[in-house]
Parts: sequence; structure tokens; C-alpha cells
Amino acid sequence: MSETTDTPSAPILTIDGGRATIRLNRPKHLNRLQPADLDMLLTLFDRIEADPAVRVLVLTGTGRAFSAGFDLGAIAERATSEPTGAGSSGSAFEVVANRLEDLALPTICRLNGGVYGGSTDLALACDFRIGVDTCEMFMPAARLGLHSYKRGIRRYVTRLGVDNAKRLFLTAQKLEATEMLRIGYLTATAPEEALDEEVDKLANILAGNAPLAMRGMKRAINEFARGELDEAAADQRARDSMRGAEIKEGIAAFAEKRPPRF
Repeated sequence: MSETTDTPSAPILTIDGGRATIRLNRPKHLNRLQPADLDMLLTLFDRIEADPAVRVLVLTGTGRAFSAGFDLGAIAERATSEPTGAGSSGSAFEVVANRLEDLALPTICRLNGGVYGGSTDLALACDFRIGVDTCEMFMPAARLGLHSYKRGIRRYVTRLGVDNAKRLFLTAQKLEATEMLRIGYLTATAPEEALDEEVDKLANILAGNAPLAMRGMKRAINEFARGELDEAAADQRARDSMRGAEIKEGIAAFAEKRPPRF
């Protein structure tokens, strides 16, 4: 079954079996995100998370880049029209990245090309990032005089380490795919002709694993990384898993030497 949004230039959602794909869809502008796109992404995230048939989300872009980040014109316009201390377009972008990180189901960013500005954090908010071997990344905040939002900085630090976070934010240097892979920004790279095969391989693995167990462990891992672990909730999920239907099916499948059917 497949379904899509029908708003021109808005992010496009496709659902095929247990896999949802969101495609950023402003290729003429390197998929630069507009305020309306942020609202649409939040709506699509809610829709995907509410569908129990969806087991994995793939986020990608149309054309030669994944995304050029948030529209700088919109940031400037919002900043000059709001009183000091009011919410900003930057914080609206942070809400989207945080929501993506906290999605219950596993997420893969399919980096079809370069990733720039705030969209480097959008990709980092995904659980896995598989990029074409010609992709690149660039975080220009220091050149623009823009202080990035705090949870984006935390994602950089917890996922890439302090030294790499400083290198990327403070020098504003561009990194190529091989270096993105070395520092752990990319999970894997592939030639353009093999990118979909590499993404499909990981998506199929994730879609075939126990969804409740993955949901709980993803939450615990994210909470550990942020220093915010809800120990009681994590303990309860572990105890519940010992009595749940997933472990019964997993043990039966192992004994019968067949793939589990969750």
C-alpha cells in the first residue's frame, strides 16, 4: 500500500508495507526548508508514529542534495519581527530535529547528496545515516554569526565527541564523505548506484526486529546519551519484555530456525 501527500514542494510521505519514506522536495533550492515544511514534518512524524504497521522511517531528499538547511531569509525575517527573548525559527527547527530524534521507531537518513547547516543536525537526529560516497557536510554557523540551538550542539557532542563538535562548529570546515564516515557522522557510504541497496538492507533488518523491544531500547539509549535516563521506566520495560509476546515469538523462531514474525 502506498500513500503520498499532495502539496507541491512540501515533504512527500510514502508508506510501503512496514517502511515509511519522507522525501524533502525542493530540489531547485537544494531542499532548503521553509517554515511550512517544518510544520508538515511534525504532522508526518505524528502520522507515522501512530501507524502500528510502520516499522522504520527513511528520511531523504530529492535531487543532488539532502538539504541546505533552514532558509536563512526566514531566520532573519523572524528575528527582526520578534521581541528579544521570543521564540525563533531556529527553535522551530530544533523542535523538528528533537521530535525526529525521539520518534519511537528506528530512523535512517538516506543522504543522497550534500547536507548543510541545520540539516546536518536533522540527519544526526536519525538513528543511522547512509550516504552516497560523494556527499559532503558543512556547518556554517560560525561564519554566519549564528549560535546553534543547545540540543543540536548536544547531539554533535554525544554522537561525534567534543573535538569533532568543536571542529565542525568552530572552524566551519567542509567535510567529505570519507571523513564523515571516519568521525562517525555516517554509518556507511555507498556509490550512487548502490545507495538504495544499502539503505534497503538496513531498513529490512530494522523492520524485521521486535518493534516494542527496539522502541524501548532506543528510548533508553537516547536518554543515556542525554544524561536523562528514566531508570524506573527502563527497568519496567525490561521486565515487561520478559513476559511479552515478542520474546515468545523470538524464542520460538530461534528454536525452529526460522525468521521471527513480529
